[in-house]
Amino acid sequence: MTVKKYLSFVKFSHTVFALPFALIGFFLATQYAGYRLDWLIFIYVVLCMVFARNAAMAFNRYVDRDIDKLNPRTKQREIPAGQITEKSALFFVILNSVLFIATTWFINSLVFYLSPIALFVVLGYSYTKRFTALCHFVLGLGLALAPIGAYLSVTAHFDLLPILFSFMVLFWTSGFDIIYALQDDDFDKKHSLNSIPAYLGKKNALYLSAFLHLLVAVLIIWAGFFASFGLWYWLGASFFIFLLIYQHSIIKVDDLSKVNIAFFTTNGIASVVFAFFTIIGLFYG
Repeated sequence: MTVKKYLSFVKFSHTVFALPFALIGFFLATQYAGYRLDWLIFIYVVLCMVFARNAAMAFNRYVDRDIDKLNPRTKQREIPAGQITEKSALFFVILNSVLFIATTWFINSLVFYLSPIALFVVLGYSYTKRFTALCHFVLGLGLALAPIGAYLSVTAHFDLLPILFSFMVLFWTSGFDIIYALQDDDFDKKHSLNSIPAYLGKKNALYLSAFLHLLVAVLIIWAGFFASFGLWYWLGASFFIFLLIYQHSIIKVDDLSKVNIAFFTTNGIASVVFAFFTIIGLFYG
């Protein structure tokens, strides 16, 4: 089925990483900053998230098609496996990029003018592993645009609180992407690709990932006190921090069998639950 094929192609299920934080950004603007709750803008924000992520993921698969063909872990992806053609993948990228920018036109002028920059970041990530080990931070930056972008969609101006949430996403994503990259350490070295594990070694990469997630915990606590959030937020924050600790407890340098649990399951649950409790707290104190 074509739809199912493309959902797999862009790993649509991974939307649980950034979308919950976009929702936090949106409701921070309406419930914390006091702006009018406009459900049409809400729909536009969700559509922007979907279009931008589709474009970014498809472009990553397109750019990495030759690399994926060589990597035993990725050779069954849609392009190297022949399920989606290169031409179709590129058309999908262009279509979603155009839809993303077009949708921002209906939000406000600031978001529209910033949309090419956002697109440059999320698409540009795909090339970074070819020249810098900081590629994980570029990925983190791309996802970090979600809360501040959603907030700007409502308010059309910057504020400290959504920026704090964006830095949470930056360090959180960079940290778990470093863990995910442990799987390709040997492959990256063999093919001269850059990553933190290839540059620092697996042990030091795990230390850096843990440090980044410590920064996330600090930012979560800072945001809670800064905004005087109530019990609901702190319940979600506690659960999120607990899962940060948990994912590091199950990953060992000599045992990467639980990387997928740490990468997708743990972080997916963490973001959804944290967003749920934060949003509930914004509505009910």
